[in-house]
Amino acid sequence: MRIGYLASHYPAVSHTFVLREVEALRRLGVEVETFSIHRAPASELLSEADRGAAATTFAVLPLRFADLVGAHVAAFARRPARYLRTLVRALRLASPGLRGRLWGLFYFAEAVTVWREAERRQVRHLHAQFADAATDVALLVASFGGKGWGWSMAIHGPVEFYDVRLNRLAEKMRRARFTQAISHFGRSQLMTIADEDRWDRIHVVRCGIDPVAFSSDGPRQGGGLPHLLCVGRLVHLKGQSLLIEALAELRQRGADARLTLVGDGPKRPQLEQLGRRLGVADRVHFAGAIGQDAIRDVYRSADLFCLPSLAEGLPVVLMEAMAFELPVVSTRIMGIPELVEEGRTGLLVTPGRLDELTDALERLIADPDLGARLGRAGREKVLEEFDVDRSARQLREIFASALS
Repeated sequence: MRIGYLASHYPAVSHTFVLREVEALRRLGVEVETFSIHRAPASELLSEADRGAAATTFAVLPLRFADLVGAHVAAFARRPARYLRTLVRALRLASPGLRGRLWGLFYFAEAVTVWREAERRQVRHLHAQFADAATDVALLVASFGGKGWGWSMAIHGPVEFYDVRLNRLAEKMRRARFTQAISHFGRSQLMTIADEDRWDRIHVVRCGIDPVAFSSDGPRQGGGLPHLLCVGRLVHLKGQSLLIEALAELRQRGADARLTLVGDGPKRPQLEQLGRRLGVADRVHFAGAIGQDAIRDVYRSADLFCLPSLAEGLPVVLMEAMAFELPVVSTRIMGIPELVEEGRTGLLVTPGRLDELTDALERLIADPDLGARLGRAGREKVLEEFDVDRSARQLREIFASALS
């Protein structure tokens, strides 16, 4: 079995789960070639695995003009009628307006370049990640390739559900061989968009982690004030501002703690300012983006994990924290309750409710035995349902069926 994985950015700091899935499929004997619309900058290659993946991934952009012209000349010379039909399809699929048509032309230009490289690598099926440029390009590659070519897509959420018309999810699900959803919640949202005769082609395949790599074995590095940890891009929808407010409220209640925020993003200056305004800047450490080679030590240093997101798919960082037997607090939204079961594998709060968030954190700080019990149950949950090798076996069966 030989397939291609296509993403807008691969490898990417925030999409390590895609790299893990690729590696797990390869361990099962699936030949996976990787393609990316954009080349990953060296500054984002934070681990040895990232650097290895980048070295073997074909990136469309930045693109040399000679390569672009060569790909299109070769494609037109080989299949002129199909070339023109695919160009027309790209323009029809584009969003209305001049800007939409222009982006349609960009996707067509990129698709022909990906097609040429896929031909060279003997790939006839592309599995695209997220309903962005990657799925547009994959659809056009298969359209130009014709008989024997196909594509599928993985929808993670929540961004893809913000504007299903702009993302053309219904059209893409009709044309894809299958759609992968990472949660039952995500599948239910796709079912509201897809025709009923396509429902059986929407498969729930979890993102996963390697439970051996993310193991609680080894000494904790804690000590001193209770250490709260949050891992994620510093963007509005992750809710880190609520966590800083909760930290200030905990101090007022006499449950002083410290917080480490791992990740980077456009909201960092506002979060730093918020910490200073609330008088907890000395309790908040901004660690920046950390690669997979070093993140394990960060988990081992923490006492509990919190992800107060306002919108999510099914966060892999929660799986990682639970695998380390950290008690977790998160929000009762989207796919999260499929992982964090209230009172059994973690604590869930209403999104946006600072009082509930603070109460949950205070409860865990005050009751280490509860945290230990939740942590043990959390790891068991991850081992049972979120093992990347288990997900890869499921995906291999789906690919085999789709390609037969």
